[in-house]
Amino acid sequence: MMNTKIYKEVLYLAKELMRCANKKDQAGFDAFYQELKQICEDNDGTDKDHPVQWETLGDFTDELEQAIGIYDKALEKAIAMNSKDYLSSIGFSAALLKVELGDKVGAIQYLEQAKIHSNKIIDKELKAEIHDLLKKLQDE
Repeated sequence: MMNTKIYKEVLYLAKELMRCANKKDQAGFDAFYQELKQICEDNDGTDKDHPVQWETLGDFTDELEQAIGIYDKALEKAIAMNSKDYLSSIGFSAALLKVELGDKVGAIQYLEQAKIHSNKIIDKELKAEIHDLLKKLQDE
């Protein structure tokens, strides 16, 4: 279970990061990104640690390889709490970046894991996206 205060803070920062990105406000974006990164680092390994803060940090990390590293850390946190929802969504996000980097094999590896975990989730749309992208990459 995630600390409500931290969840609200992460949600607030995500909204602000989106707002700054839409307004092309790089200075604002960088400041909110640092704040989010600090929350992740402060909570790392504590009882306040949660995959959602790491997934959010990964979502707003511009450097793709770095973002994948952050998603990997988020996956570790999701494995520790056995959260099929986070294992599915984070795996899918990492796979999309692997596709962008031209690493089809890496993308398929993330998607195969995400597909296994997605058998137990309610989000039918995410389940379908994982399935469709995996099939598309395997058929290429």
